[in-house]
Amino acid sequence: MSVPGLHFFKNLVRRRTLLFQLVRRDFEQRFVGSAAGWLWTVIHPLVMLVSWVFVFQGCFKFSLPHGAVTQNYPLYLFCGDLPWLLFQDTVQRSASSILDQSNLITKTVFPSEVLPVSIFLSCLLSHLMTLVLAMAAAAWWESRVSFMVVLLPVYMLLIGLFAVGLGWVAASLQVYLRDTAHILTVILTFWFWMTPIFISRDQFPARFRFLLKINPLAYLVEAYRDRILSYRPPSLGEFAVVGAYAVTAFIVGGLFFRHLKRGFADVL
Repeated sequence: MSVPGLHFFKNLVRRRTLLFQLVRRDFEQRFVGSAAGWLWTVIHPLVMLVSWVFVFQGCFKFSLPHGAVTQNYPLYLFCGDLPWLLFQDTVQRSASSILDQSNLITKTVFPSEVLPVSIFLSCLLSHLMTLVLAMAAAAWWESRVSFMVVLLPVYMLLIGLFAVGLGWVAASLQVYLRDTAHILTVILTFWFWMTPIFISRDQFPARFRFLLKINPLAYLVEAYRDRILSYRPPSLGEFAVVGAYAVTAFIVGGLFFRHLKRGFADVL
């Protein structure tokens, strides 16, 4: 049996025109008829950021520990939320991607496995816009942007592998079990609060810190903060953990999708 990831990448090169069209259409359809257009990709996370800062710092008087990468809480929160939003949007939107494009799958010979990939790339465009804003904020508030940001594309790739792998699983299950998207929302909500976005790893209750060790998004959130706001080099352990999760999810998700894909046309 061939490794699904390698087989998929070979097909992806041949179908790059199709993938480009899917990404462009997805990005355009998200803002069709909107006066602000793509600016909503920046407005939405900024509104969430202001709301969270108001609740946690304005109401709860939350403060960061002295060892934090920055004492600027809005910046701390903003940089930490970036990888989570890219991951969440990709997985959540991938869940309904097969059903949304059912007419293509049932009427044509269509490579349905590219749909979650096109969603990730479309989300990545929005992510890059928001990332530029975060770097500008770091330059304004901290008077610096770390040269370590050149490593961020590596983390984006790892997020993509992990999110697409899980997206394949969610999308294929959603075809047969329409409750999948709702279950996924519950899982992602719990996952969100078990990720050190609002608080640092050290501020988690000691009895729950084991969850952070098995949570790849915890490493990615901290990595984004460190790469943007500090000159700390990444550790090999960090890459090893996230890389293992990403590659495993991509391969297992590809095998899972390939197996369930055979019955899509009959169910749809």
